[in-house]
Amino acid sequence: MKSINKTQQGFTLVELIIVIVILGILAVTAAPRFLNFQGDAKASVLDGVAGSLKSGLKIVEGKAIIAGLNKAVLACLDANSNVVIADAGTSNDECDTNEFKLTYGSPALDTASVTAIAEFSDGIAVALEPSTGGATPVAGTKVFIANNAADLTNADCRVEYTPATSTVAASVVVKNTGCN
Repeated sequence: MKSINKTQQGFTLVELIIVIVILGILAVTAAPRFLNFQGDAKASVLDGVAGSLKSGLKIVEGKAIIAGLNKAVLACLDANSNVVIADAGTSNDECDTNEFKLTYGSPALDTASVTAIAEFSDGIAVALEPSTGGATPVAGTKVFIANNAADLTNADCRVEYTPATSTVAASVVVKNTGCN
């Protein structure tokens, strides 16, 4: 049988302090990688939103080209995803209530048209960029898409959609460097 040395009963205070210091250093260096889950999740959602918007945009642009309306100032997308010319008899050549506006083959500058082609999930906030010239947005403004209404004002955590013009194609820009 082995005899137990009664003088050595555990770790010394110096050994315990060294282990605690090493664990503290590891925690300080590793913790930041695991603490920003919310910001990473928001950035990932924005990447998904942008992908959905870009896919929908390409489908609509293709349908507009097939219909010969990719150069039209106003065309409409109906409930069956058919691109049709706006009714000439209505005021301002507006689309019907169940149709969405297209300008130059891309969704127009309104939230309903952008939302219709991308089919965003619940909770995604979509809003027009505030205009500088009155109640209606001025040419060149954008549609902002964010994780929630509070994030719409964060210029570094949203997707920005700019509709096509006669000279410039529609664009989707993801800004996710400031999500937190």
